[in-house]
Amino acid sequence: MTQTEYKKMLAGQLYNPFDAELVHARELARNLCQRLNATREDQQKKRRNILQKLFGSGGKDVWMQPPFFCDYGSNIYLGQKCFFNFNCVVLDVCKVTVGDHVMFGPAVQIYTATHPLDADMRRTQEYGKPVSIGSNVWFGGGAIICPGLTIGSRSVIGAGSVVTRDIPDGVFAAGNPCRVVKHIET
Repeated sequence: MTQTEYKKMLAGQLYNPFDAELVHARELARNLCQRLNATREDQQKKRRNILQKLFGSGGKDVWMQPPFFCDYGSNIYLGQKCFFNFNCVVLDVCKVTVGDHVMFGPAVQIYTATHPLDADMRRTQEYGKPVSIGSNVWFGGGAIICPGLTIGSRSVIGAGSVVTRDIPDGVFAAGNPCRVVKHIET
């Protein structure tokens, strides 16, 4: 029995992003994002309904400041009371798991999608690596989280940081590439 391209994608294997099932799933998510991004502040109930349809979990109590963009949405699993500021992007070709009470500053980007280095392969295939974020994490504006990383609970990622390696629990990390600056006293 052959795996579907969707299953290969979620497993982090090479897959064809032009597969009809994947194209359709992206269209659904982008239409939901477009509807979300067109809402007004006084339409919180409508936003909540869209977010519950968009996310794999966590749409019930996430606080979202549109615009927001994602590939599939269904691969994003949020804990309780997460906050996304304006203009965040999540490329969720693999699972993105976010703990409770996580705050994303404006223009934070989470990437699970990546591509082969070989140019010929890159034309027809891509793959991904999941991202896992603990609870009580704060991402400063413009932070970028690269594929396959884990960010520990209670950590703070400085604005404009490019996170290229795992970050442990309870630290302030910043820079390009992002590095631990200090441990956070509790």
